[in-house]
Amino acid sequence: MKLEKMVQTLSAEEEALQIGYKNADPLTGAFSRKRVVHAGLSGRPVPADQAQTVWRQLMARPPAARTPRSAYIHIPFCQTKCLYCGFFQNAANQAAEDRYIDCLIREIEAAANQPQMKDGLLHAVFIGGGTPTSLSPQNARRLLRTVQSRLPLASDCELTLEGRIYDLVPEKMDIWLAHGVNRVSLGIQSFHTEIRRRMGRIDDQETVLKRLDALKAYQQCSVIVDLIYGLPGQDMKVWEEDLRLLVASAADGMDLYQLNVFEGSDLDNQIRAGKIAPAASTSQQAQMFALAHEFIAKRAFTRLSICHWTRSNRERSLYNTMAKQGGDLFPFGCGAGGNAGGYAAMLHRLLPPYESLVGRGQKPFMVLMEQSPLQPVINMVLDQLERGFLDLEPLIRADGRLAELEWLYDLWKERGLTQHNGVMYRLTVAGQFWQVNIAQTTAEFIQALLTGKTGLAVQKIAAQDGAAAYHPGIKHMPKGHPVFGAGLADTL
Repeated sequence: MKLEKMVQTLSAEEEALQIGYKNADPLTGAFSRKRVVHAGLSGRPVPADQAQTVWRQLMARPPAARTPRSAYIHIPFCQTKCLYCGFFQNAANQAAEDRYIDCLIREIEAAANQPQMKDGLLHAVFIGGGTPTSLSPQNARRLLRTVQSRLPLASDCELTLEGRIYDLVPEKMDIWLAHGVNRVSLGIQSFHTEIRRRMGRIDDQETVLKRLDALKAYQQCSVIVDLIYGLPGQDMKVWEEDLRLLVASAADGMDLYQLNVFEGSDLDNQIRAGKIAPAASTSQQAQMFALAHEFIAKRAFTRLSICHWTRSNRERSLYNTMAKQGGDLFPFGCGAGGNAGGYAAMLHRLLPPYESLVGRGQKPFMVLMEQSPLQPVINMVLDQLERGFLDLEPLIRADGRLAELEWLYDLWKERGLTQHNGVMYRLTVAGQFWQVNIAQTTAEFIQALLTGKTGLAVQKIAAQDGAAAYHPGIKHMPKGHPVFGAGLADTL
């Protein structure tokens, strides 16, 4: 099957979705919008009455040799709801938090003695949310003690706690760092006080910078700052000032994310009602991405992925790297996602069914999916594209049918999205901005080439212009996760 002939059978809408537009400015017009949150292939749901048996059998097996392993622990509470967030679950409540931590510890302990867990090492644990730093000092201590005593942490394990500036107070930081946290990831989003307050963030710019310095003064953890570009009121001048303040701050690393305006979110409703200015368009966000790329390239940062940079040997971004490589990622907690042993899981997002299932000694699945048999090759491809390149030679040696991808990447080269250096393809700045679209199409075309299925369906995306892929919790979900993932491949 020839990709070029297959593409010729597509409608104009399907072709634009899959490979974008020709004769367009590649940075601002290569595609109409971002297609998915995470690129990848969807799997097949395991029947609900079989999920517990499948998981028990998986956990009873010894771990696969040399498979990178990590864990994700979800804390589904926030003190406030950010305006842009479409995934808010529960307002912080001490009684509910106490009950939840009891349940979460029970879930972790149930896995701790299983061969799949105890006979291997975890090289990264990410406690995300929600807002994990909102936990009371007592509950943070209880959870971290359980992680340290019950999970098989490697001697160099990266233990990340995600949170917000408001919680960087001594009585909390002392607990985190005394119980193994060596990486703190903070959703700053913008240093601009007015923009922060408009989005539901609490602290002003001065407080943000002071508290980053206070955390850094401990000299016991990597400090990571998340910024969003495309927020209402955040023009190019404000965005460049955000970047300048980040560089001047105590951060060891940074994540830069494009704003997603979720349909029906508070932000979407206020924009539609004219109460706040519209978010930046996709074209404007592309220009902001390019500005950041040029700004950071001139400074002492090393790029680890499309959206993550480091300037310190303390920051490895190990969890995110391992997750993107497709290693085993064990999920714990209400709303957590993960994958292990060829299965992807999403745990219940509502507290009552989560607590009920854990109380009965069951893994609290919302859905368990059997991953595609092509997942290993897809993981290899998506990992490379996440780092801005694709080396086709190993793929072609493994299966000659994948030589067809040269046509696709040469086409994107003509359109300004890729370059070829004589060995491999590298994404241009425009290609990096549209990386998730390039990755999703590549995954779908690989499946088409290796399975012989040729029908490419058009995915409908409910989002306004400017939508992309930001939410503090989503970024920790495995790529191609069935809930957030990549919805075309299973229709091929």
